[in-house]
Amino acid sequence: MPSRVVFHIDFDYFYAQCEEIRSPELKTKPVAVCVFSDRGGDSGAIATANYTARKYGVKSGLPIRFAKKRLEERADAVFLPTDFEYYSDMSEKSMNVIKEYADIFEYVGKDEAYLDVTKKTESDFKKASHLAQQIKNSVRSKVKLTCSIGVSPNKLVSKIASDYKKPDGLTVVPPERIENFLEPLKIRVIPGIGKKTEEKFSEMKLETIGELKSLDVFTLSQQFGRKTGTYIFNAVRGIDDEPVKEREPRIQFSKIVTLKKDSKEYDFLEEALKELCKELYSVVLKNNRMFKSVGIQFVQSDLSNKSKSKMLKNPTLNLEELEKTAKQLLHEALENQTIPVRRLGVKVSELSEVEGQRDITSYF
Repeated sequence: MPSRVVFHIDFDYFYAQCEEIRSPELKTKPVAVCVFSDRGGDSGAIATANYTARKYGVKSGLPIRFAKKRLEERADAVFLPTDFEYYSDMSEKSMNVIKEYADIFEYVGKDEAYLDVTKKTESDFKKASHLAQQIKNSVRSKVKLTCSIGVSPNKLVSKIASDYKKPDGLTVVPPERIENFLEPLKIRVIPGIGKKTEEKFSEMKLETIGELKSLDVFTLSQQFGRKTGTYIFNAVRGIDDEPVKEREPRIQFSKIVTLKKDSKEYDFLEEALKELCKELYSVVLKNNRMFKSVGIQFVQSDLSNKSKSKMLKNPTLNLEELEKTAKQLLHEALENQTIPVRRLGVKVSELSEVEGQRDITSYF
């Protein structure tokens, strides 16, 4: 069987790189793009940082005040607020360039995508290497962004490979090189393996993928459950059959707010949620859209995220339905809530146009 050829494309330090393109003088400075909260001052967290800032330990999720401490010695350090509209525009332009090269294009997020290019490359990894370089050159010349690309027979190895030589990297791992490529790498490079799992392996004196291969599937299943154990067993061997699936960017509308105080009290959160629903509803009206999915999101006081969503039976354009569903999700989300909520958001997706109407106002 001819081998599949799969690309994983990942834009380097995406938000910060977009800011460098807009203001080239930033390229020599430490740059941190921040999600500032509504509480003023340095309240909030880092969304992403360029590589100069990363050398000082500034990374996504770090509270802004800690990031500023780490960059104290750099008087030229720049802290910018997020501009998601601009980043979405840059992402769209880049993805439009990239998908022209794909047999199958799978959008993952603003800054990453998978491509199946098996037919285009005739399963030839030398051709695949040239094609990947063409994509990198094309994105750089048309949008000025750099990206890193991993090339392999599957999504898993390609994702690991795209991170191997960041920034602006290109790593090709043909089938015969998978074992040699993976074995020296740290266990944490496997997608889905978090800090706790890594610590467990560390206690077992296992640090690299090669060392982890010594565990059989039964031992892994006993430790982590059958599903996760089987996944890890296959992942360390570079086995992944998941197909690249055609997926375009999902459009959604959302509103999020920083609360006046961290809280897990339903009544307090419900008040904020009702206001968010009204604001979001006006955006949906303005854009002449109906929605079929409603979701809520928490950013908790430890800056971790939690979300819940529900698919409705039919597309709707009803404020009452939006509020009722959002409140129900809030109830469910708070059932086992131990950490106070810092930011609260509501979103609608699975959007469709209101048919047969010139504009939304004539719908009522």
